[in-house]
Amino acid sequence: MIWTAFLLGFLGSFHCLGMCGPIALAVSAKDNSRFLRNKIIYNLGRTVTYSILGALIGLVGFSLALAGIQQWISIAMGALILLMAFFYKSSERLITQSGLYGGVNKLKSSLGYFLKKGGTPAFFASGLLNGLLPCGMVYIALIASLALQSPLEGAMYMFFFGLGTTPMLVMVMISGKILSLSIRTKLTNALPYFAMFIGILFIVRGLGLGINYISPKLPVYSEGNLTTEITVCH
Repeated sequence: MIWTAFLLGFLGSFHCLGMCGPIALAVSAKDNSRFLRNKIIYNLGRTVTYSILGALIGLVGFSLALAGIQQWISIAMGALILLMAFFYKSSERLITQSGLYGGVNKLKSSLGYFLKKGGTPAFFASGLLNGLLPCGMVYIALIASLALQSPLEGAMYMFFFGLGTTPMLVMVMISGKILSLSIRTKLTNALPYFAMFIGILFIVRGLGLGINYISPKLPVYSEGNLTTEITVCH
């Protein structure tokens, strides 16, 4: 399932340019060097935040799996991804307007502080904070991390998701331009469909049909120790 993370991040980056693009340009404006180092460090910061969130969410999934409901977790999370993808615009609006994100202004204020400060550590810190900004695609990826039911695999999933978002943002930082709205709209039209595909994959995975790489038998937990019916291949 890990390969879906990179593609989800890559397609999602075209959509996320609306929020992250101006921030990336502001960060790049503070970089007087012609080298990619600081730009990569900034994006590494975002990816580290995503990976930490993935590990934490994966740990929650692992804890739930210990209760013996691992197959239902995968099916339920796949169904939730399908639902969010089908009503993508509504779900993202609900996420960004939720009272849970009243701290977004504080996040942006902290970003502004590091942008003014400049320097390599500030680039990395800006990336770390940027990874906490609300984004529908990030939460779809986190739901997938929960369905993987492993802290390590959750971290890996979010790492590759962050890696997938990097090429487009680095290109924006180098060129100093954001793709036009019409181009971004055309490219992001495929995003909900790909998210639906991921949701279906997790549902099929949860069925445990014994098909390697697609629907393997999921781990069986007994007396707190992991035993496997067969070797699980993701």
